[in-house]
Amino acid sequence: MTSPTSDRTILHCDLNSFYASVELLDYPQLCRRPVAVCGDPNSRHGIILAKNEAAKRFKVQTAETVWQARKKCPELILLPAHHDKYHHYSKLVNTIYNRYTDLVEPFSIDESWLDVTGTLHLFRMDGKALADKIRREVREELGLTISVGVSFNKIFAKMGSDYKKPDATTLITRENFRELLWPLPIGDLIFVGRSAAKTLEEYGVHTIGDLARFDREALVKLLGKQGGVLHEYATGAEHAPVIPASQMPGPKSVGSGLTFPRNLVGWEELRAGVTLLSDEVAARLRQLDLKCATVNIAVRDPNFQNISRQKGLSSPTYLSREITQTAMELLTASWKPNAPVRALTVTAQNLLPADQSGEQLSLLSPDAAPRRQKVEKLERTMDSIREKYGRTAISPARTQNRPTGEKPIPPGPKHSEL
Repeated sequence: MTSPTSDRTILHCDLNSFYASVELLDYPQLCRRPVAVCGDPNSRHGIILAKNEAAKRFKVQTAETVWQARKKCPELILLPAHHDKYHHYSKLVNTIYNRYTDLVEPFSIDESWLDVTGTLHLFRMDGKALADKIRREVREELGLTISVGVSFNKIFAKMGSDYKKPDATTLITRENFRELLWPLPIGDLIFVGRSAAKTLEEYGVHTIGDLARFDREALVKLLGKQGGVLHEYATGAEHAPVIPASQMPGPKSVGSGLTFPRNLVGWEELRAGVTLLSDEVAARLRQLDLKCATVNIAVRDPNFQNISRQKGLSSPTYLSREITQTAMELLTASWKPNAPVRALTVTAQNLLPADQSGEQLSLLSPDAAPRRQKVEKLERTMDSIREKYGRTAISPARTQNRPTGEKPIPPGPKHSEL
């Protein structure tokens, strides 16, 4: 294992304008025009999820509303999101990364760290040359571009991929990091949020260099443990390992939430919404080969008042109908049927491996196990159909006349500039 004091070669690969770039693979004629990926423009969920380089020149920003973006850029072309496509291309890109090292740590759907310290000699090139080779292969094989930072630790590699975009390689070494990174605003340092930046600026810390020169113990007193961590980031002392996806801890919960284009009222509409979300959660559980022992629902009304309820299950499950049933039991016990609902979230909690989730079968129902196996086989068959033909190819009957107006966007790992 590499010691903290010996230099490693770490790459941080960041797909450029990922969502928009994937959508434009089907519309190459739009590549030079301002394009954004968004939710339904006619709903309250109509926000910008991603934009291409042409749209960025008009200052279109991720997470702003469609009407705000169109005020800046009246010619903006809007495309719907296809999250299955993004996960598909994310896997393809990471497959390319794995050609060069087995130490690949996904940071989000569009970002990964690669530790190539132990494999550089196999390719007879330095880190920058290897980064350029990977960029070329991603561009030629998938039609997508990446920016890559090359450095001796993960934080500086990440900052290198942000330093120059799109389709670029930036090398940050022990000799040049003060020149390249220290003049940058303190908010450009990874994990420095608005609150921390505001606090630091009150003490005269305006740049990353100011933070590096600030007394470490004083930072700890000012920001707690985070202060010491940020000081390590700024000075280049960070040496966390790159952890392959196979060794990373599994999720603690799986959830899906949706803000509806109009308020849901009445049990029929609420059940349609709950069924849609529960089906998404169940499919993701099966994909992860997990079952849940607890179901949680969160409900928001038009005045942004929230409630949250949860319930344990008699047997762990990854079945859509069982998650739906439990979520509806929670809803009917805590919500008035005529009270409007603006947003819903269904979350599976207390997860465990599917093959280790023993069941407590009723003595009064000896055929329960075979019946349950049939349902599990049916829902896995639905998964196969969706994988081949898309998420909308088959769905629960109760959602066919759903009032939601759009598919849920499942919460995923952190993403930056999609």
